[in-house]
Amino acid sequence: MSRIVVALGGNALGNTANEQKQLVKETVIPIVELIKEGHEVIIAHGNGPQVGMINLAFAEARKVNPAIADMPFPECGAMSQGYIGYHLQNALQMELKRQNIQKGVATIVTQVLVDESDPAFDHPTKPIGKFYTEAEAKELALASGHLYVNDANRGYRRVIASPNPLGIVEIDVVRHLVKDGFVVITCGGGGIPVVLQDDLLVGVDAVIDKDYASAKLAELLDADIFIILTAVEQVCLYFGKPNQVSLPHMSVAQAEQYLTEGHFAKGSMYPKVVAACRFAKTNPKRKAIIAALEKAKEALKEQSGTAVTL
Repeated sequence: MSRIVVALGGNALGNTANEQKQLVKETVIPIVELIKEGHEVIIAHGNGPQVGMINLAFAEARKVNPAIADMPFPECGAMSQGYIGYHLQNALQMELKRQNIQKGVATIVTQVLVDESDPAFDHPTKPIGKFYTEAEAKELALASGHLYVNDANRGYRRVIASPNPLGIVEIDVVRHLVKDGFVVITCGGGGIPVVLQDDLLVGVDAVIDKDYASAKLAELLDADIFIILTAVEQVCLYFGKPNQVSLPHMSVAQAEQYLTEGHFAKGSMYPKVVAACRFAKTNPKRKAIIAALEKAKEALKEQSGTAVTL
């Protein structure tokens, strides 16, 4: 049996707390199928919409009542880890119980180390929060000074710095829990970004890409397989065009060539392919998979999804 790190995409979560609470009941079923087969499963997830909504809620509340303080981004990240983790943890516990699988589930509020001199801080790229029209985005940008960009032609969203993950502060805690047989939910939303200042960990305004953080998690846990679960069944060239080509397998060299040629959208498949390559490059025996959530079990057997190997 394998040690598997699963990275859940935004399609696995809801746009509101109530929607998410219902949606995760279905989300966890393919994951429990992997656990049922005897695999060690560690779960990471995104938080782009959620962390943005939390930050926006405090900003809007402050307009009504100036006594309400703004909520810093590291704390917004921690809040999103907590409530998304709660929903996933609860749904997993209920599904495991329903299938008579004796497994504990634990959510770890996770800090991820980044470099304060990372160039990402000078060039924000990570979309967060809700979508706006172009006119709304321009108005918000003028009022707040924040940067808004067109996100894959779906609308305009605020962008924030997205530095690379260098290490995971709580990795030893995660290792111990996995060793003791727990299903661990960790690195939620890419983790809370922290920098080291005078031997102290200090939170910074940023959102780490959950695929990059999940790849680092898989590497540090010495996972056998890293699965990125998303809304599409396979990675494709010329996606959405008449000449679309599905890719059941890519070598790292092939994937990096496709990345250089610009085949994958920066806000969509690009970070997934980069993360898959990063993990696969760490060991010839390791494999990354990009697949649809509902096809996780089949993807593990290479009957679906796109496998990336060295």
